[in-house]
Amino acid sequence: MEQERHPDGVLRVRAQNPSPMTLDGTNTYVLGGWVVDPGPDDEAHLDAVLEAAGGELEGIALTHSHPDHAGGADALAERAGGVSVVLPRDEQAVGPLTALATPGHAPDHVCLIAGDVCLAGDLVMGVGSVFIAPGEGSLSAYLNSLRRLRELDMAVLCPGHGPYIWNPAVKIDEYIEHRLYRERLLIEALGVGARTEDAMLDHAWADVAPELRFAASLTLRAHLEKLRDEGRLPDDLGSF
Repeated sequence: MEQERHPDGVLRVRAQNPSPMTLDGTNTYVLGGWVVDPGPDDEAHLDAVLEAAGGELEGIALTHSHPDHAGGADALAERAGGVSVVLPRDEQAVGPLTALATPGHAPDHVCLIAGDVCLAGDLVMGVGSVFIAPGEGSLSAYLNSLRRLRELDMAVLCPGHGPYIWNPAVKIDEYIEHRLYRERLLIEALGVGARTEDAMLDHAWADVAPELRFAASLTLRAHLEKLRDEGRLPDDLGSF
């Protein structure tokens, strides 16, 4: 197997929290004395992160507040002597990083930019697609966030889960098209009379593995929220 290439100056430590949603586990990154997304509150993982940083940190930055990314932040900050934990605002600079607001997966989500390297959190994944939950998440905001990042000339995306992405523009275009493809299938399903969750899933998410059907059902609801906001749902659909 070919060894994975790492961006210059970036160290990755992967947490041992694998799942269908986190792939091989949460990626924690170390660069310029800062940790990005320390991951879950797991003692072995935090030890490994601090060791990768040479035992000293200047600070901890978060892409968003979900526990698989931020759960270990306070414990790591304490271990590092009380360094600050920051979830920055749009265009705020923290250490070597500058935040780009990218809501959608979570309302507080940011990407963190260092030169032409993007620490992308859960805006993208190295493999597969990102989970957008109805209510907390917003598919409309998510698509806008992808388009905003697409405007930047990034060399590499460092995702919160999965391998590095060395073709950012291609990946982001694929992500946008994938969401719009699902939307087209869903509209098609509604057009032929699908009115139940199972019927819509069977038509628009027929390729999803059984263990991911529940996640697909939540993604379906996020699509329905978007279409409802745009006035594109049939009048007889009812509530979801």
